[in-house]
This record gives sequence, C-alpha cells and structure tokens, in this order.
Amino acid sequence: MGLKEKINGNPTLKKLVHWMLIPTGEARPRLWVKLFVNPFVHKRGKGSKIGRVRMDVLPFNKFELGSRSTIEDYCTINNGVGDVFIGDNTLIGMSNVIIGPVTIGNNVIFAQNIVASGLNHEYRDVETPISLQKTIVAPIVVEDECWIAANSVITSGVTIGKHSVIAAGAVVTKNVPPYSVAAGNPARVIKQYDFSVKEWVTIKN
Repeated sequence: MGLKEKINGNPTLKKLVHWMLIPTGEARPRLWVKLFVNPFVHKRGKGSKIGRVRMDVLPFNKFELGSRSTIEDYCTINNGVGDVFIGDNTLIGMSNVIIGPVTIGNNVIFAQNIVASGLNHEYRDVETPISLQKTIVAPIVVEDECWIAANSVITSGVTIGKHSVIAAGAVVTKNVPPYSVAAGNPARVIKQYDFSVKEWVTIKN
C-alpha cells in the first residue's frame, strides 16, 4: 500500500495532512507547499509559461503543463479533486478557471473567461445544505486542436472531440464529436466537417 492510500485510509491522518497542506476553509496551498514541494512534484515542459496565475495546485494530485504551452494572467488552476493535464503548444487565455480532473490536449486554444470544472456538487437532499453534501467528480477531456471561445462553460464528465469549436458563451453539458462546431445553452452541434466533400456542413436540428 502506497503513502497516498495509507493517508486516505486513515481519516484522522488524512485530516491532519490536509490541514498541513491547505489552511482550513481554503483551496490555496500553504506557502511552503508552493515553494518547496510543488516544483519537485509537478511537471512543466520546455518553453512553457505561467503568468500571474492562482495555482491552487497540491502534491497529492498531478499537474502537468506541456512544452511551449502558456497559461495567461488571472487564471485559476485547481487540482484539489483531480489531475490537471495540459498538452503541448496549448494556450490557456486570460481569466480561465480549470478545476480537475481535466485533460486538455495539444494545440488547443482556450480564449478568455472559460470555466472547465470536473467537480460538481450534489443537491438532492433538501434537508442538508448543498455545501455539506458530497461532491461529484467526472473528468473533462478536450482533445487536440480544439478552440474553446470566450465565456464558455464545460461541465464535468464532458469530452470534446478533436478539432472541434465551442462557440462563445456556450454551456457544454454533453459530449461533442470530433470535427464539430457546438453553440448555445445547452450546447448543441450546429456544424460538422464532412470529409467526403471536404466542407463544414450545417446540421439541421
């Protein structure tokens, strides 16, 4: 049994370790974790850049940023409940919020003010405040070459296929096939690339 499994299997020890890593009631790791642990645990590819970003990144889950990828200013990256992987040559634009588990492929563009959260909150028990109910975690996958336009929301459990476009302001609640354009709230596919005619074809809904 590994160290992580031993900690998770002992509620008292888990609570103590969590307090040592994160101040009570916060998501941001303690300064000593940022300075002396994270640089040796997480991976950054050659030529990658991170601006003035809130890195709520902890050592018990993974964070990886690929080669020549950039996370611009005012973003928040959180791996508290799941790994965050960002591929090569990918741009995470200003003011994005990415909460793991999230995997973003290579050559992807995230524009501005996008929320991609693999975390959701249970709410079915009306006798209990939502903040005290369990969290639900389901991974988000954004495959290679996608463009996610400004102000989009990607909800937990969604996969966006290769070379797809998510229109500005879309709320993506279901999987998007590769080579598609999705728009709206909830987002629906409005175009797909037809390789037989080599054109983007409008989808009639």
